[in-house]
Amino acid sequence: MKIKIFVTLKNGVLDPQGKAIHHALENMQFSGVNDVRAGKLIELDVDDDVTDADLEKMCDKLLANTVIENYEIEKA
Repeated sequence: MKIKIFVTLKNGVLDPQGKAIHHALENMQFSGVNDVRAGKLIELDVDDDVTDADLEKMCDKLLANTVIENYEIEKA
């Protein structure tokens, strides 16, 4: 089973990578971009018997820093 996990910074957490991307876009003369938030995509290929609870534990213990990050699990 294919799983996609999207990890993003929580609102209010500074995002230096997003700021750098935003600044670069401005320098390249792209207008209309008000803000940029960078995140990461983690793709897993897991056995069919891996449960939603297992996926949550993986995220909570390793894949996301839940103090500053949110995550969303999508089954592909």
